[in-house]
Amino acid sequence: MMMNNFASFSKKLESYLYSNSPNRSRTSTLFRHLLFRSNPLFIQLTYFLTISLVGYLALSVFTKPRTSQPLIPKQLDLFYTSVSATTVSSMSTIEMEVFSNSQLIILTILMLLGGEVFVSMLGIQIERSKLPKHQTTAVDPTKIELHSISNAACPDNNNDRYSNNLLDIDINNESLKNNSIKYLGYVVLGYLVLVHLVGSALLSSYITLSSSASKVLNTKGIKTQTFSVFTIVSTFANCGFVPTNENMIVFKKNSGILLILISQILLGNTLYPVCLRLVIWSLGKITKRREFGYLLRNCKEIGYDHLLSSVRSTLLGLTVVGFIMVQLVLFCSLEWNSEAMDGMTLYQKFVAALYLPPYTSFLPINYKDQQKKILSHDNNNSIGGRKSLLECFMFSPLSYLSIFIILISITERKNMKDDPLNFNVLNVIIEVISAYGNVGFSTGYSCKRRLHQGGDCVDRCYGFSGKWSSQGKFILIIVMFFGRLKKFSLKGGKAWKLS
Repeated sequence: MMMNNFASFSKKLESYLYSNSPNRSRTSTLFRHLLFRSNPLFIQLTYFLTISLVGYLALSVFTKPRTSQPLIPKQLDLFYTSVSATTVSSMSTIEMEVFSNSQLIILTILMLLGGEVFVSMLGIQIERSKLPKHQTTAVDPTKIELHSISNAACPDNNNDRYSNNLLDIDINNESLKNNSIKYLGYVVLGYLVLVHLVGSALLSSYITLSSSASKVLNTKGIKTQTFSVFTIVSTFANCGFVPTNENMIVFKKNSGILLILISQILLGNTLYPVCLRLVIWSLGKITKRREFGYLLRNCKEIGYDHLLSSVRSTLLGLTVVGFIMVQLVLFCSLEWNSEAMDGMTLYQKFVAALYLPPYTSFLPINYKDQQKKILSHDNNNSIGGRKSLLECFMFSPLSYLSIFIILISITERKNMKDDPLNFNVLNVIIEVISAYGNVGFSTGYSCKRRLHQGGDCVDRCYGFSGKWSSQGKFILIIVMFFGRLKKFSLKGGKAWKLS
């Protein structure tokens, strides 16, 4: 009886699966089409916009200021902050100490999801999803047809074995490439997790052992663990947010904290390609896996932007060290006795003077052949040599910046008339370029520079854009999105002819 019931259940389950398999197949096909055939710009814009909206809703739900004199932020400012954290721009219109512990955790998640290393890891996972489920399906069908024709025309055993060997080589190469991409995803994930865990542990331990650093956090009501994780994630993502209103100024004498954060900046941005290549090389030596060797030899075929060749990685590392040394010497020679350095020891001044360069490298190599390949690849992508509609209407980055600056100058024209020392074109330009570069630098706003003193003006620890109108802030939100996706418009403007 039990066996009959089990057999009946199995048949019903089997018929249900078969009857619903076409719908499932169509749904899967539609999802893969939307994911793989969509424009990468559209995919990333949707990703950042969705995270920003979800982050804004979460910040709105947990609006409970941490300070004794609560300042309820406006909804637009909350959305502005969410966009700033997601695009790792660190542009601020709200003092950081206004946020509660729950809101700081939300901002930490947003910065993690918006960081370049995390986003690039998602790109690897999408590439892995495009790979065939079974390695044998990776073979080109035309090769099989040619193989069958050659067998029919030339029934020689040697020729047949030669053809089989060619097919085996193609299958093995494709399989090796697919496995290498899979291993690359694991390496980037492990790198991301390990750096964050070690960095958070080191920073938390230092603050616990340092009475001065602990006193600052206790006075401000900030939890040590929250501060450590928040700051490490922000620094690794090169965002620049810190839970204190004064940013890192209150820790300028805690050189240990600065050194930990400097290492995070290097590991998360400037030296990430160098460290990634060293990790892959080390894993290859330890495990003897062919996949790691394939990654090192075939950087371009893998298609991961941060996996550079050995020559490019070496030159990038040397350039970083060179820029740091030059900037250190210049800053120390010009600002060693400035007011900002008062009360600091020689060691503290030295650590505080360290500046870090961006993704820049000097390449004294002839890349003519490589450029020809890139040009031919671009020409092949365009049908009949024609540009897409988006490419035709795309401006150059400088044109976009000019348009944004003009628009903001129009929205802030009343402030420019009434408060010209604060609201001048130069400050607007700095704010826009900072938002576009996802940097976070700001000239700030000073009540002392107002021509008409009076009223209830209070200096706040946030950026210059915090004093802008709602229209100006909304335009700067667009600038931050545009800056985070600027890699898609770097070659724009070529379709416009001004002569």
